[in-house]
Amino acid sequence: MMGKPIIAGIRITEESILEKLAAGETIEQILDAHPRLTEDGIRAVLAFAANALRADVTYPLEPAARSWR
Repeated sequence: MMGKPIIAGIRITEESILEKLAAGETIEQILDAHPRLTEDGIRAVLAFAANALRADVTYPLEPAARSWR
């Protein structure tokens, strides 16, 4: 796990749950694949990610990424 945040009591990284959700897996599919995981655990992962993004950090956009202007 190399120091990455994991779900309490389960050796699954929060990152892997976020990747599964981003790839289109449903909560039900994730729960089926990880029987010890709960829906509350997945909600905690999402809350952790939202809180991390709320941190006082700025991520500058590169010029190519600003094509929306």
